[in-house]
Amino acid sequence: MLKKILIYNSGGGLGDSIQIIPLILSLKNHFKNSDFYYLGSHENHFQGKLKDFNINIKTLNLNLQYFGFRWSHLLKTKKSFLKLNLDKFSLVIDLQSKLRNTIILKRIPSDNFYSSTFNYNFCSIKKNYLFNFNIVNKTISNLEKFLDTKIKLINFKINDLDKKFINEAKKLLPHDKYIGISLTQGNLYRKKSWPINNFIDLAKQIEKNNKIPVFFIEKDKLEIINKIKKEISTALFPEADSELASPALVTALCSRLEKAISIDNGVMHMMSLSNIPMILLFGPTNAEKFSPTNKNITVLDSKKLYNSKDISKIKTQEVLNYL
Repeated sequence: MLKKILIYNSGGGLGDSIQIIPLILSLKNHFKNSDFYYLGSHENHFQGKLKDFNINIKTLNLNLQYFGFRWSHLLKTKKSFLKLNLDKFSLVIDLQSKLRNTIILKRIPSDNFYSSTFNYNFCSIKKNYLFNFNIVNKTISNLEKFLDTKIKLINFKINDLDKKFINEAKKLLPHDKYIGISLTQGNLYRKKSWPINNFIDLAKQIEKNNKIPVFFIEKDKLEIINKIKKEISTALFPEADSELASPALVTALCSRLEKAISIDNGVMHMMSLSNIPMILLFGPTNAEKFSPTNKNITVLDSKKLYNSKDISKIKTQEVLNYL
């Protein structure tokens, strides 16, 4: 029996946390009697902005800021852990592949250690593990080998949300024929955004086909919002009309959509939890690694379509073909 399981996630964005929700749910369903802990290099979003998703996972707080990204943590990690008076972990699951971070993570006492770093050489059990897949599917498949068991994939269910989000979504989007659009990126270190004029042209075509474009844009992006409003009279911005502000509201709203289009961003992962059909646009980032696990997803990747990381090469008509 695995008494205590630690999941380490070095990503700092909301999307990095949302993406692993199906993994956490699957493991909690399989190991029902285990205590689950989460360790991040940044804040634990499951205790903050993602609290409304009710994932219920404990935080391992070592009081080491940016855990794993400082070589000084190599000397501090075990000492910080011992101060917590916790038993060693039955299993530590490393969801990243940076050598430094993995070496530091190994300082936390455990019986079993799983990591893809350095071709899985840090794993305490050597097997023929899988490479180059979505992080959820890859990790579940590899843990099945690691633990010699079968783990059922459990996806998030809308009905697990608080009723206030579901009711608010029904109030804001009371009808049907809604097509969702997410076009802004949170982290600007890579150009992942498709040109806004392409999105406007796409929304106009959606409007012509008697569908209603629904935009998911942060309230402070007033320039973008006003530009879209001038061009598309039927466009809706439901988050701006609600007093609730939560990623859980976005997921509830997306459950009211017929389909959604998004770039690689945090909203894409919020949308995916509603399990609706989606068209995803990828450029510089890895679609196999970052796209959600849902079956009803179409990925348009400029690297495969045009042998280029320039997402703007994807044509509006190519998106329309799947609508």
